[in-house]
Amino acid sequence: MLIVVPNETDSEERRIALSPEVASKFIKLGFKVWVESGAGVDASFSDEEFLKIGASVGRDYKTIAKKADVLLRVNAPPPQQILKLKRGTILLAFMNAFTDRACINACLKQNITSFALELMPRISRAQSMDVLSSQSNLAGYRAILEAATQYGSSFAMMMTAAGTIPPAKVFVMGVGVAGLQAIATAKRLGGVVTATDVRPATKEQVSSLGAKFLEVDSAVEETSQTESGYAKEMPADYLKKQKEVVAEHIKKQDIIVTTALVPGRPAPTLITKAMVGNMRRGSVIIDMAVETGGNCELSKLGKIVITPNGVKIVGYPNFARCLPQIASDLYGKNIYNFVFPFVRAETGRIEFDWEDETIIGTLVTKDGKLVNERLKGSQNSGEKLTTRRTAKAM
Repeated sequence: MLIVVPNETDSEERRIALSPEVASKFIKLGFKVWVESGAGVDASFSDEEFLKIGASVGRDYKTIAKKADVLLRVNAPPPQQILKLKRGTILLAFMNAFTDRACINACLKQNITSFALELMPRISRAQSMDVLSSQSNLAGYRAILEAATQYGSSFAMMMTAAGTIPPAKVFVMGVGVAGLQAIATAKRLGGVVTATDVRPATKEQVSSLGAKFLEVDSAVEETSQTESGYAKEMPADYLKKQKEVVAEHIKKQDIIVTTALVPGRPAPTLITKAMVGNMRRGSVIIDMAVETGGNCELSKLGKIVITPNGVKIVGYPNFARCLPQIASDLYGKNIYNFVFPFVRAETGRIEFDWEDETIIGTLVTKDGKLVNERLKGSQNSGEKLTTRRTAKAM
């Protein structure tokens, strides 16, 4: 089988779907790998490195696409790239499945067997396949580095001859993978960290990292988590109380990192314009949910907003792309771990078990039909699927 890895079409994307190391693993399994020339340059992977491990490198995607058995991408391919594939090709990518209707329509038209890797079930055996976790982990780390860059003082406490510099007070809102890494990184840099989340299970995780947990309403939070481990959309009364508690807390914070997402829904607004107005001059907000509407009311996608009272609101999307080498390597390993159990040694081909939980969770289109129940449900409930927004990163 031929695996094709084309260039990413977003000019700001620096990652690639396979590193040379992971490509070599596929080749050892009997696959052929074709990489578009220059696809790995921004991730510090040269064409020569791919050639050295036995991959092919070329420039004519239009020709090779007709022969591809598997297409690997970081971001969902544009429709015109999908329509060049032969019917039945397997596609694995971050498909933005709840929002990118154009990609799904192209897959249906071309009879593509497509997998949205961001929909990987949160089960123990799928942890090594979870692209959302691997990339979010890096994003949380990079978000704190960005906050430190934008913040006009020291992160850690410093004792100097001229006086003592107090440590930065950091507040992390949303304690998923990105939030936990943000907490850990902020602590390593010497910050005083607090965090909050609607899921009560995260309280112990926050404490284990040496941070303090800001609780809003423990009774409501008991039922705030889905079976798959994601946060539910919270009731209006809870959101009102949350805003009151948060509004008082953020007055004293220097850096705020927001990571709150609800799959298939716009990001909840956690920080209002009025709250920002009461923050300290020089404070920094890193809104990691900006691509789905943002957790801060004043965030702007791809921009830094400086408010009249001197608060910086950073709306850069997709921090993982700012660490392209390691992000690409981890992403490729996630894909390999996902595909490997279904590779048949005797044939050298991928033979999916359509009843496997990881397949059911991530499979979007097959045989010209939309087969993912979560996506069917979002359509039936009247949620509007829109084409994803193109955004500039740092």
